[in-house]
Amino acid sequence: MSGASIIDGRVAANAVLEEVQVEVQGLSESGVEPCLAVVLVGDDAASDVYVRNKVLTARKIGMRSIEHRLSADIDEARLLALVSELNENPQVHGILVQMPLPPHIDPDLVINAIDPMKDVDGFHRENVGDLALGRAVLTPCTPTGCLYLLKRVLGDISGRHAVVIGRSNIVGKPMAALLLNANCSVTILHSRSVDAPAIARTADIIVVAAGKPRLVDESWIKPGAVVLDVGINRISEDGKQRLVGDVYFESVSRVAGAITPVPGGVGPMTIAFLMRNTVLAAKQQSAVTKTVAAHVLAASSLRV
Repeated sequence: MSGASIIDGRVAANAVLEEVQVEVQGLSESGVEPCLAVVLVGDDAASDVYVRNKVLTARKIGMRSIEHRLSADIDEARLLALVSELNENPQVHGILVQMPLPPHIDPDLVINAIDPMKDVDGFHRENVGDLALGRAVLTPCTPTGCLYLLKRVLGDISGRHAVVIGRSNIVGKPMAALLLNANCSVTILHSRSVDAPAIARTADIIVVAAGKPRLVDESWIKPGAVVLDVGINRISEDGKQRLVGDVYFESVSRVAGAITPVPGGVGPMTIAFLMRNTVLAAKQQSAVTKTVAAHVLAASSLRV
């Protein structure tokens, strides 16, 4: 039996969604119907499941959701034209283009074509830059969900030493920025790091997003540390297919203070914070619209 407390991401995600549902209802009563537009290009099976889950979750909490399912051979210009249409549609508050895209489409070009105020994935260069500067901004869903879990387990994380394993633009780098903004001392480990296990053993918090199954075992962990496993890897074991994380769960759970399982740990948080970002985007756009309307009204009054 493991010594670590198991961090149940499903329970935490439901708590977030309950709060978001209340906010959706409040916005709807004030005349704003939060809306998420999801764009899926091609027929990747995993992407199809992700999109379906996102749409179902949005509708479950009372949020409007629209889907655009496009052929894998769509040209880049047509996809960018759709993004432009969604940017201009005032009834759409959040835009998510599901990755990966077909090889002939530049994902960076598509991501940065999205209005930053509607970028509920938090990947637009403006949002990435503002996150690095510590400004209030739409932040990537998975790292933000990780931060929520850490605060749920530890309370105030100020002053803790956090190690992030992995330096991807999707998880590693924004996770480090969020932890730094939460006043942690942050170290990023990656494939070129020297004696990574020794450095990891100094951490109070470890977030693993390396993309390598069972990379981290108990030799990397300081007793009592909180370990979040972002990895999702499908492996064949004993003739069966299994989902495992980047953390060797059975080993690490013997020494960690708390740990997320795979599945059922970080995963559910991603969709929960996608919903939260959409509500935040709706609030922001509604406030901007009201401000513009007030300025127009004031200007027209001055002309009378």
